[in-house]
Amino acid sequence: MFLFQNISGMDWLVWGLVVIALMVLNEAARANKWIGLILFVGLPVVLTLFVWPTTAGPGSSTGTWFHWVKVYSALAGCLGFMALRFIPKLQHNKWALIFSPAILAFNIMEAVIRDFQVSHLHGLVDGVIMNGSAWNIMNGIAGIINIITISGWFGIITSHDKQKDMIWPDQIWPWIIAYDVWNFAYVYNCVGDHSFYAGAALLISCTLAAFLVKKGSWLQARAQTLAFWMMFTMSYPAFVTDSQFSVQSTHSSAALMTISGLALAINVAVLILHIYRVMKYKRNILTDEVYAGTKAYDQVVVENTPEGK
Repeated sequence: MFLFQNISGMDWLVWGLVVIALMVLNEAARANKWIGLILFVGLPVVLTLFVWPTTAGPGSSTGTWFHWVKVYSALAGCLGFMALRFIPKLQHNKWALIFSPAILAFNIMEAVIRDFQVSHLHGLVDGVIMNGSAWNIMNGIAGIINIITISGWFGIITSHDKQKDMIWPDQIWPWIIAYDVWNFAYVYNCVGDHSFYAGAALLISCTLAAFLVKKGSWLQARAQTLAFWMMFTMSYPAFVTDSQFSVQSTHSSAALMTISGLALAINVAVLILHIYRVMKYKRNILTDEVYAGTKAYDQVVVENTPEGK
């Protein structure tokens, strides 16, 4: 294949099982706050003390600063979103609402920094094959644009149902697709041999959860599936590198350039849409919902507020 080396039928089956497992875990975390606390506090404490010092130590494929920061920032996001979901006074505090876009932007910027760093790396680094070049710079720029186009910060709400999901109406599908392509390109650029699962399967799991199960909940689903994946891969890094189910990247310069170019092009398109709506409807990019009035935005509001219902 263009992106990956040989992918067997069993590999595709396991890929599908990973997607399903992440979606099921996401649904478990949505169920109530007690299950969420067990999954995002109790389990990480046990893994931090007894598992990760051995499995994610120096020299392992998950032993870099990035992986350690990523797992804890994903967990911080999950807990912060739980606070917004289950502490009523925070739901009406504009400063508390800033946490969600801030943690999202922080996670994107982590990856942008890593992409820029990898642009100068070649060969085997920390157990991962690197083929750095201009594509890393291109994708880093795409990530910066993705941060710039985050909108509707203060329009985040909590769904009026038993799950009390964190809903972000202004985070509509063009931005989500732009993020997905950028993030896949990042994983493919920087940890290519992990990207069949850590890129494609992980992104598909949260996007399906947000598009098919609970519209408007993409960021919550993204944080939760990312946290589950990071906890798993730091505990069992060989799954994506040395197991019988691992799928290696081709490390093709053409593939790397194509994916990063696509990510940059899509994010530029979303930036143009973003600027167009800001200018046409005179939206304040810091306080207004840029996509209010679109079908995607209105549907999420209708489905998650008493007024809409």
